[in-house]
Amino acid sequence: MFEFSLNKSSGPAAPRLGEIVTARGVVPTPAFMPVGTYGTVKTLTPEELRAMGAGIILSNMYHLYLRPGVEAVAQLGGLHRFMHWDGPILTDSGGFQVFSLAPFRKVSDAGVTFRSHLDGSSHFLDPEKVVALQEALGVDLMICLDECPGYPAPEDEVRRAAARTLEWARRSRAARKNPEAALFPVVQGGMLPELRREQAQALRELNFDGYALGGLSVGEDKELTWEMVAATTPELPQDKPRYLMGVGTPEDLVAGVALGVDMFDCVLPTRNARNGMAFTNGGRVVIKNAAYALDPGPLDDACDCYTCRNYSRGYLRHLYVSREILAFRLLTFHNLYYYLDLMVKMRQAIAADRFAAFRREFHQNRLNGGKASG
Repeated sequence: MFEFSLNKSSGPAAPRLGEIVTARGVVPTPAFMPVGTYGTVKTLTPEELRAMGAGIILSNMYHLYLRPGVEAVAQLGGLHRFMHWDGPILTDSGGFQVFSLAPFRKVSDAGVTFRSHLDGSSHFLDPEKVVALQEALGVDLMICLDECPGYPAPEDEVRRAAARTLEWARRSRAARKNPEAALFPVVQGGMLPELRREQAQALRELNFDGYALGGLSVGEDKELTWEMVAATTPELPQDKPRYLMGVGTPEDLVAGVALGVDMFDCVLPTRNARNGMAFTNGGRVVIKNAAYALDPGPLDDACDCYTCRNYSRGYLRHLYVSREILAFRLLTFHNLYYYLDLMVKMRQAIAADRFAAFRREFHQNRLNGGKASG
């Protein structure tokens, strides 16, 4: 079961309010998906994710395929039971991971042959196998195999990758056997806006359940990222969700929502937490800095998460420089809570017809270090 309801929109490239309905739950959009690459969101339990408002999470088929193996996950009851998560799960096809292994893979129209980054073993993935593996995991939203060109890349290479991605989307659609699991193709096209428009139009004609925007935030300037998103979203169906893959910072989420994106994922809130960085209403806090050694205040005065209610910056710094595991848990809890709360606030602003004002206030808070202006 998969449905999308668009409840509010002022245009094809403007903030949207909607709902994704699956058999395992309803996800209000715009939404952020915490990343559980290996079937776990690092340092947190599913119960903690639910408590902070996570409605859907992302796992990666490529990594689960290599370890512990899709067959093992299936024998243990499917990915939901395996990881003790009863809400919707989206799996990335692993296309980005495979194509990042440039020295270890060979791409053809048939598919991609690559060597595992774990043990060097040889593997072959094609669009049909990628769909079958995701169906075997039992997930709710699946992504088609795509070819992600690097940046910068020659135009002929970008066009070849886009054409191959389109053909692989057709093959993926034909290979799907479980109509209950949604299938999203990936719009590629590098930094060529006209090509991205063409690809979006061609994929729209195939009538998928939703559409992913890939090949962005791969080293290009932010202005170019948003130029590509702005060129793409108007060409996608209004009544289908749009997913911007692997993006990004809080600023990116606000910019993406402004252009009509419905779904996001990124490792930044969890990865940066493990590296001692917290996202706050006033900007980023690098907790290892000596300035916080005697700071009695919370990470974020405007945050109501468990970490901010109970622990000081001074204590968090002590935990981090001591390499205590609790530091990683508390910082991860805060960062994901902040991201999910940011999405709640954006949905509220869209519903109240004040997203433009919200966006101005969001950026002003950063300029003021989180202190209200007036």
